Amino acid sequence: MNGLNQTKHTATDKIIERRPLPIIDVGPVIKGDDKAIYNLVDKWRDVWQSVGFMCIINHGVPKETIRKMESEAKRFHDLPLEVKMSVPITTDQKGYAPAYAAITTHSEYHESRKLDNVECFVVATDFPEDNPHVKAGDPFYGKMPWLPEKTLPGFRASAENYLETITKLGKKLLPLWALSLDLPADYFDSMFNQNYTYFRVAKYPPKENKDGDEMGVNAHADTGFMTFLPPANEEGLQVLDNNGIWFIPEIPDDALIVNAGQFLGRWSNDRFRATPHRVVPPRKNDRYSLACFVNPNFEAVGECLPTCQSKSNPPKYPTQTYREFFNWYMTNTFTHYGKLKEVDGKAVEIE
Repeated sequence: MNGLNQTKHTATDKIIERRPLPIIDVGPVIKGDDKAIYNLVDKWRDVWQSVGFMCIINHGVPKETIRKMESEAKRFHDLPLEVKMSVPITTDQKGYAPAYAAITTHSEYHESRKLDNVECFVVATDFPEDNPHVKAGDPFYGKMPWLPEKTLPGFRASAENYLETITKLGKKLLPLWALSLDLPADYFDSMFNQNYTYFRVAKYPPKENKDGDEMGVNAHADTGFMTFLPPANEEGLQVLDNNGIWFIPEIPDDALIVNAGQFLGRWSNDRFRATPHRVVPPRKNDRYSLACFVNPNFEAVGECLPTCQSKSNPPKYPTQTYREFFNWYMTNTFTHYGKLKEVDGKAVEIE
């Protein structure tokens, strides 16, 4: 890459290179072409064993579904703070989190203690009433809090439609994930029965001037299996490559960004890379983002996959359910769990 395709970003005071991400056409897979799945396996595997970020095209998510949810994001965040705070984020990780409510203190990719400058409404799966974990009141199975319909007409319907649409897309791609890990095509299917999906209706306020190491979202790797993200209205996403260099990904029109999360990374014994990324604050305009995380069900057991271990490469991580790992991640990220508190804009652990 030559030096012409670069941008100086005020949030970092460094020249950040722009690079295209790998692009994969998943159209035939979405249409159910089994042969196409096998034809894509090698390319799919190569991405996750290298950069760990890609763009998919012909993904089947209607453009109007994305545009509608982007519009709903602005409508939600235009509401007065007291209205948004009427549905505060719960320990089931559902609802509204104001700015400066989170930081990945366990992240190995930054040393900052400044809380993330992003506010978001987290929309997540509601499980059936007859689910035994719902009946037992287990963590993360609680009900989704919604604003009254009269307060924001149509918002809930749009959000639930977006959640369902991206979840269906993720499940259609499961055979690709399995085959690229040298597993049977249906290996993950049962683990995505009553799966857990959530997405962040996020708003990043602009910040014209640098303020120390403040970020929209500090450097981190996602928690779950796979993440889907349409391009935001403002730049901000930066990705860390295998050489420790940050770059700005170039995204084709109508593509979706896809990346893998830490639970899959641990499941695969780090064979597949959960790539670090961050969001720098926009300069002039609010930035809206719709990161959607499609994960297995909470009771899925993340035991090192048989194709990702050997005598010379034993399992690196303990066997855990997704709920156990998710709980660890969230309690070390968000202040509302009681382990972290905010002091002068920084995260402090509560003793």
